[in-house]
Amino acid sequence: MDDLVSIIMPSYNTAQYVEKSINSVLNQTYLNWELIIVDDGSTDGSDEIVAAIKDKRINYLKNEKNSGAAVSRNRALREAKGKWIAFLDSDDLWDKDKLKKQIKFMKDNDLKFTYTDYRIQRDGKWLPYIYTGPNIVNERKMKDYCYFSTITVVYDREYVGLIQIEPLSKNNDYAMWLKIIKKTPCYRYPMCLSSYIKRDGSISSGSKLKLIKHHYIMWRVAEKKSPICALSLTVRNLFWGTIKKIKYRKYVKEDNLYVTL
Repeated sequence: MDDLVSIIMPSYNTAQYVEKSINSVLNQTYLNWELIIVDDGSTDGSDEIVAAIKDKRINYLKNEKNSGAAVSRNRALREAKGKWIAFLDSDDLWDKDKLKKQIKFMKDNDLKFTYTDYRIQRDGKWLPYIYTGPNIVNERKMKDYCYFSTITVVYDREYVGLIQIEPLSKNNDYAMWLKIIKKTPCYRYPMCLSSYIKRDGSISSGSKLKLIKHHYIMWRVAEKKSPICALSLTVRNLFWGTIKKIKYRKYVKEDNLYVTL
């Protein structure tokens, strides 16, 4: 029997998108999963939308107050029972074979931590690239930059153990990978199986200056680096982030990109 996969989905005011995200889980060809949705105090009717989807594999939890994605992910990770942990935000999408293909890749190669290629939709339009990354991300490379999107990741919970992160408002996923990478490298599965939807108000949106600030905060708070070290690592992130945008994306014609899942 296929091992249980625990899918972690924080949600906050994504009523317009969450049904599609859940459907991309329901449509998975890998069937042995649990979807743990932690709602962070939504006020837009998300509750009713999720409640209308009847599947015993869905575990819907709600925070008492709005606390941020890090707190929601921590809570879901504490609830998780699966051997494998995967992540899907409540406005993003997976290919139907995502779990099946990625977990087979991990089992066949005895890997504990992997990611896939992905694509990005911005303002309702698909960018003409597939975003890739290094074939192996070790601890040094992980300090260079966060090379992969959260929704592409799967790791072996039994090997890695329980991960809990500091309540950062941004970059809490990066903080998580920095903890896991100390135990095992991360390997790329070179297939585009995830779609990252960028929209106004999402956790990843914001000015460049604010994003730089949050990199610094992440190094100071999550990794407990000194101010000088945190600043140095932030500059390092900026440099390698620029390299990633140049080196780790593959142009594809629009008619070769699937636009619905």
